[in-house]
Amino acid sequence: MISISEVLETNKMIQEENLDVRTITLGVSLLDCADQSLEKTCKNVYAKLLRYGANLVSTGEDISREFGIPIVNKRVSITPAAIVGAACCKSPADYVEIAKTLDRAAAELGINFLGGYSAVVSKGMTRSDELLIRSIPEALACTSRVCSSVNVGSTKTGIDMDAVRLMGEIVKETAAKTADRDSLGCAKLVVLCNAPDDNPFMAGAFHGVSEGEAVVNVGVSGPGVVKCALSSIRGADFETLCETVKRTAFKITRVGQLVAQEASKRLGVPFGIIDLSLAPTPAVGDSVADILKEIGLEHPGAPGTTAALALLNDQVKKGGVMASSYVGGLSGAFIPVSEDQGMIDAVNAGALTIEKLEAMTCVCSVGLDMIAVPGDVSAETIAGVIADEAAIGMVNQKTTAVRIIPVAGKDVGDVVEFGGLLGHAPIMPVNRFSCAPFVTRRGRIPAPIHSFKN
Repeated sequence: MISISEVLETNKMIQEENLDVRTITLGVSLLDCADQSLEKTCKNVYAKLLRYGANLVSTGEDISREFGIPIVNKRVSITPAAIVGAACCKSPADYVEIAKTLDRAAAELGINFLGGYSAVVSKGMTRSDELLIRSIPEALACTSRVCSSVNVGSTKTGIDMDAVRLMGEIVKETAAKTADRDSLGCAKLVVLCNAPDDNPFMAGAFHGVSEGEAVVNVGVSGPGVVKCALSSIRGADFETLCETVKRTAFKITRVGQLVAQEASKRLGVPFGIIDLSLAPTPAVGDSVADILKEIGLEHPGAPGTTAALALLNDQVKKGGVMASSYVGGLSGAFIPVSEDQGMIDAVNAGALTIEKLEAMTCVCSVGLDMIAVPGDVSAETIAGVIADEAAIGMVNQKTTAVRIIPVAGKDVGDVVEFGGLLGHAPIMPVNRFSCAPFVTRRGRIPAPIHSFKN
């Protein structure tokens, strides 16, 4: 039984501490939409998305209203488009037509983002994969709701450096194609290592080939709740600190579990996973950085930051897995710069650099996320940053990602406004020493020795 005190506590979390369900993401398999004809493939894709997703937004709104739980986003993820379009797409322009179809369907459904304009090239690229990747700049420039991701490595396969080098060029081209919008296209593009098949968060969401026909995944968030809980035990020992985070994560995840089960029942689609990530927003009081400061750091980036983040991430997962049998996705703490006012403050104070953020990604959920850099940073440097993050993911058997935005016409000291959940960001300096002879080598970095567990 749930006690009245627990009900009141949850109400306080929602009303005063920014607890919300960040997203309900409907994953849909489009494998059966593939056809030799591009026109027929697009028609099939559009029809299937509308068939499965017609009630997604209204269902989310109904649950939010009835249970009093804010549900911020309703989203859709699809089978990686490089697979769906393999039979019919003969050029990057053909893939752009699929992207336009996806955008049209997303608009009709009323969702804010659709993920899965993606390719998984952990060990090598097929012709179809390369065509999709080369279409990304134009696809993101001419759509508003489509998100793209490319998985370039894994612990089992190593890192496809040909794909890494190509993605450095694609990020630069995407920035140029959307220069009139402060290179916003790059905010919808992420490069991953060890990408999970069931991630509900954008821009890296896609419906993996290991998934069923359709599934409901829910991403919860509550950095404000964790921060408030820690403020009540300020100065306590590590055992008390860990227990507080763990118990709070349990309560947050139970809210997500309730929403996920209800959405699954009403949509007639199986429940997949709860992603219990602490995902910040630009709103005051909804910051992972503020949690780190409450733990005892003057700013994220100070000595001890990586240890504090490791503690936070681990306790969030320990609390979450006790609250749901189906925890998946990324699950932990996100550290995006533009989406977290505390992170922005740390950058402006000189406490936080890209190099320190990279160290933090060794122990957090994702990677270098929503980082704005000067527009003249080279494609080779971006490829080097991607390679570094992929190596961290590969060796540590975890998901890492890079969502970097070389903002056209901007330099260190400037600020870029993305708006909404994407927030705003200071332009951060990047190490300018060249890595070109390294990233332009052909082939792949082999899998680490500990990957051989058969």
